[in-house]
Amino acid sequence: MSQPFALACRGGLNVNLNQLEIMRQPGLATELLNFEVDPDGGYRRINGFTLFGGGSSARPNSSNKVLGMSVYADGLVVCSGTGIFFSQDGTSWLQINKGSVSGSGDNFSTFSGRSNDARTSQGQCSFALFEGTSDYGEILICDGANKPFFFKMTGTGALADRTFFAGEITVDSTTAPTVGVIHENHFVVGGAPTAKNKIFFSSSLDPDSFSGSGAGSIQLTDAIVGLASFRSDLIIFCQNSIFKLVNISDSNNIAIVPVTKNVGCLDGNSIQEIGGDLLFLSPDGIRTVAGTARIGDVELSSVSRQIQKITSVIANSIDSFIISSGVLRSKSQYRLFYTNTSQSSALSKGIIGTLTPNGFEWSETKGIQANGFASGLDKDGVEQLYHGDNAGFVYNHDTGNVFNPAGSASNVEAIYYTPDLDFGDIGTRKTIKYVKVSISPEGTIQPELDVKYDFESADTPQPATYTLTTIPLPSTFGNAVFGTAEFGAAENPLVRQAVEGTGNTVALRIKSDDQRSPYSVNGFYIDYMPSGRK
Repeated sequence: MSQPFALACRGGLNVNLNQLEIMRQPGLATELLNFEVDPDGGYRRINGFTLFGGGSSARPNSSNKVLGMSVYADGLVVCSGTGIFFSQDGTSWLQINKGSVSGSGDNFSTFSGRSNDARTSQGQCSFALFEGTSDYGEILICDGANKPFFFKMTGTGALADRTFFAGEITVDSTTAPTVGVIHENHFVVGGAPTAKNKIFFSSSLDPDSFSGSGAGSIQLTDAIVGLASFRSDLIIFCQNSIFKLVNISDSNNIAIVPVTKNVGCLDGNSIQEIGGDLLFLSPDGIRTVAGTARIGDVELSSVSRQIQKITSVIANSIDSFIISSGVLRSKSQYRLFYTNTSQSSALSKGIIGTLTPNGFEWSETKGIQANGFASGLDKDGVEQLYHGDNAGFVYNHDTGNVFNPAGSASNVEAIYYTPDLDFGDIGTRKTIKYVKVSISPEGTIQPELDVKYDFESADTPQPATYTLTTIPLPSTFGNAVFGTAEFGAAENPLVRQAVEGTGNTVALRIKSDDQRSPYSVNGFYIDYMPSGRK
């Protein structure tokens, strides 16, 4: 007599549990590549990316690699090579690292005609935004090789009708900080190669002045790698420790308070705020800095235990990777990319952490090379997402069905592998009669189903791959297309596939490697027949 077994896709990727332990949590994934966790359940194949503006114009500085980027005003600021550039649409770029700009601002003609302020040996860039009272605020850039640079733009409409301000900021002689942040109206910088253990802060409401009233500096005992303004504190991430700066605007009570001397941050570009917390990459994984309002201190906790093997690879080779990260607010996601510049875009990897009611759940990406990543709200409050690669191209992130490195449409390889399932009794042999897959297509799709027995043992016959060809598009009002959508098709159809084979355990793998639409896998229903014990 046949028996039913159902599982819902939830929990995300887990590469730490052993084979027997993970059987008890069948909704987890042992492989989850180019899928993202839906906070409400299910795993969705990710979107692709497209050239920002299209064609070769998506490279602001020829083939010079992208060194960082930030959403600003109604466009994007990109650091590449020895230059800094701004574009509204990706089809034309204005170089903004200009010198000798008038203190009262330049018009477009004067600004674009000025000599470039060379950003010699420009490094990976850190961005901060001082909102102030101007139209778009003032963007501040640190790179560890040059003095901080500021750029401000006022006015609306065409760039030709706007006023531009730009120039270098002297922190302390030739000091070139690597990171900067705005905290309580001060511009705070640190991590300069010549002053690795020192932070500097500007006058209040004047991010360009480090010598006026309210400005100052503080020496720490560890090298600074990142800064973040978190509630009323400035969190200072160092290589082997974490501190917080309190009372920055009160010269009588300003203080550095240790948070921990046992945990450090591997890269300041991993620091992001999400869900009212700060995430960062530490030697033992992704950690959070959680504020404890009751007693006013902070709490550190790891949120990436499920993917410890992956984060260990990143940590052990951190010097060979370029780290970038960002937050997708609309999806409650933290995305971190680790790029080895000697590898192609197709081999570049990343991780996605989705904040769910049960905490962070994880997956992996492959095929997105992100030397720089920008996620932020534009002047209209609309979330914008971009990334840039080693070849100098800039892309719209998380859009479309395909990957487009250098403008060449490429497949998205997606794999979801369930744990090996024993249906409660690993000693009983089972014959699988059919599998029903709950799947939500967003267009025409044709994923494949693999059924693997006995931990993919070579001694057990493994059936051939099944192609799921009969997945009807859901017919929803306002979206259904006549002649394409199927009348009466469910929004989340159960696709039945008869299968062959027998074994003590079975694992299911959904995979696709094409340029079709994304889809979500919600769960499985398996009909099997116990067939004896041996």
